[in-house]
This record gives sequence, structure tokens and C-alpha cells, in this order.
Amino acid sequence: MKEIVVISGKGGTGKTSLVASLAALAERPVLADCDVDAADLHLVLEPEIKHSAEFSGGKTASIQTEKCISCGKCFQLCRFGAVSKDESRQPVYTIEATACEGCGVCSYFCPENAIDFKSSVNGRWFISDTRYGPMVHAKLGIAEENSGKMVSLVRSQAKIIAEKEKLDYILVDGPPGIGCPVIASVTGADAVLVVTEPTVSGQHDLERVVELVRHFKIPAYLCINKFDLNLETSINIEKKAMANGVRLAGRIRYDRSVTFAQVKKLPVVVAIANSPAAQDIRATWDNIMKIINNEECR
Repeated sequence: MKEIVVISGKGGTGKTSLVASLAALAERPVLADCDVDAADLHLVLEPEIKHSAEFSGGKTASIQTEKCISCGKCFQLCRFGAVSKDESRQPVYTIEATACEGCGVCSYFCPENAIDFKSSVNGRWFISDTRYGPMVHAKLGIAEENSGKMVSLVRSQAKIIAEKEKLDYILVDGPPGIGCPVIASVTGADAVLVVTEPTVSGQHDLERVVELVRHFKIPAYLCINKFDLNLETSINIEKKAMANGVRLAGRIRYDRSVTFAQVKKLPVVVAIANSPAAQDIRATWDNIMKIINNEECR
């Protein structure tokens, strides 16, 4: 079983569209949408939900009004400004759930045990069927945190399904950037495919992502989307990537069939199988297969 994570330095590089096409080429992989803050792989694959459950990644404090004596201990101890004071009401002190960081200090030191410290629901996660294989995905609540924990849950469930059904590949649509959700997406993966575009910002963001992946000693490979829009920048990106030990996996031409496929809610390689972008994506997948099956990825 091989786990391939597709990430990008920023949003809008075509990462999710590429993952959808790779799913169609991979012969029944397990799919994991780990971009939980803005999941949209389901828009292309139209999954049929088979299982749904709440996700709780942290705890939130709240004051039990009947027990509170308004001593102000919680107000003194909170370092996140979550406890507010209003002497015109009883109890005088209240805790703003959206500001609470879930550290539990107020609950631990409350002399009257008047503060509840319970698990909070941050979102939901799902196991679904798609045209191309099982899919694990999730939806983080608005303004909720703990996205890294949710990503870890999605990946672990995907691995359970792959082992149970004896499937060879896990394809992960990772989040953009270099933050906690990205770290949770790539840690322990067999290979990381970094998608970028031939722009100055794309080159800069690629450098940050490559530095992150190198830190975790995970083999990284490069795919340049719309490479023909700026050949000079594409060549510079390739040279810098290779200098940092990142191997080129593929180049994808600018192609209006990608937009057509998105409107039809289909992967590019399915919507217009002989389009330039579809041909390039097939070549990219073939290269990835040769790399991870003939070389040690760890």
C-alpha cells in the first residue's frame, strides 16, 4: 500500500482537479480529502455518503450559573481573554465559547467546581463511495480549530479502509500552505506531489513547501500546472526544484477542457480523454507509478 499526498503552496493551483483525475487513473484507490477547511473534491467525485460521525478535536469551558459565586478566579487566570466580566448580571463572569482555547486552567482552579470542561463538536467526517473508489472526507465547522487533528482522523480512516479492502493506493488531496493541516497530511506518507504554477508567487510558495517536506524527509516530486503560460519561469522552477532534490513528475499544459470538466463535475481524463491536459495528466501518473514502484520512497 502506497500513500501519495498532493499538496500546493497556495490555493488555486489545480491540485484538486489533478487528484480527481489521478483517482480515475489509479484503478480503485482510497481517496482522502484532507483539505478540511475548504473541502471540494466531492464537487467532482459526487460521493454517496455511507457513514457520518461528529468530530471532536478539543474542549470548551462553560460556567454553571447555579454553582458560580463570582469569585473572579477564572477571570484572573484566563490568558486568552475568553472570560468576560459584567457586574450588572449574575453570574458576573461568563466564558465566550469562540474565544476559549480549551486549556482547562479555569476549570482546574475553580474553587466551586462551577466550570464545565466538555468536548466540543468541531465538525463532521464521512466515509463515502465514489465512481473510482471509497473516499474519506470531512467538514470543519465555521471558525472551528483543530483542523490538524481532523486531517489525522481522515488519513487514519483511509488507511483502515485500504488495509481492509486490500487496496494498493491512498490518494490524499492535501491542504495548501505549510501550516498544521499540511504537516498532518504529509507526515509518514510514501510520496508527496507538489503542484505549482509558473508564477513568481508559485515559485516562492513551492520553495516553502519543499523546505517543509525535506524537514520530514519525505520524497517530493513536482508537477507544474499550465507550464506553457510562462516557459522561462517553468524552467527556473524545475532547476531550483531539482537542486533541492525534488524530481519532476510532470508538466500539464493550459487547456480549456479543464474548465469544461469542472462544469460537468468530471475528472479531466474522463470528460475529454484525448485533450492536451488529459494526456499530460496520464503521463504524470505513469511517471509517479514508475517512481514509487521502482524506487524506495522512504
